[in-house]
Amino acid sequence: MTDDLHAVLADWTDRVSAELELGDVAVDIDAVLGLAGTAAHAVLRPAAPLTTYLVGIAVGKALASGADPVAAAEAATAAVDRLVASDSTA
Repeated sequence: MTDDLHAVLADWTDRVSAELELGDVAVDIDAVLGLAGTAAHAVLRPAAPLTTYLVGIAVGKALASGADPVAAAEAATAAVDRLVASDSTA
């Protein structure tokens, strides 16, 4: 990813986070885009936003129970990767 593209996405992430009153949330842009790419290529392109949304819900649930959000995101992403690897249609 180019520095310009990363800067635009980082700015957008900051703006959306502020608008949604998420506070100072760490977002690994490359990891989110990688997750979306995995879903898009393994299923269909529309699976990308659905998958990232569902992983976001999983992270929110983990955070509500006191878990580390970064570790929760990594665990949820790993779960999606396992699902893709075990899916004979993917």
